[in-house]
Amino acid sequence: MNNDLENRCLVFAKKTRDFLMTLKKDVINLEYIKQLVRSSASVGANYIEANEKLGEQDLRMKIRISRREAKESKYWLNLILTDNSEKQEKERIELLNEAEELRLIFSAILNKLK
Repeated sequence: MNNDLENRCLVFAKKTRDFLMTLKKDVINLEYIKQLVRSSASVGANYIEANEKLGEQDLRMKIRISRREAKESKYWLNLILTDNSEKQEKERIELLNEAEELRLIFSAILNKLK
């Protein structure tokens, strides 16, 4: 399971990166893009750290951070400007859905750890 979720987080970060490469780079979008690059990559990076836990408290903290970064990714995805491109909008919605699914997965993990 660990490797499956690590891989899913990696795919999310890569798909987000690839999506961002297609966007118009104006003053507004550049700031959103920077934030989204960080948060989407942090989902998986923190989950990897969680799997190398130093203890139960560290594990819970890293899972919480992964969940928070997934939620933050949704926020930036909602702000990104897609120039009304149907293809970009479809990709944005798919990424939003994946971010939400990852958030729910991390919430479920946290519930099991209690």
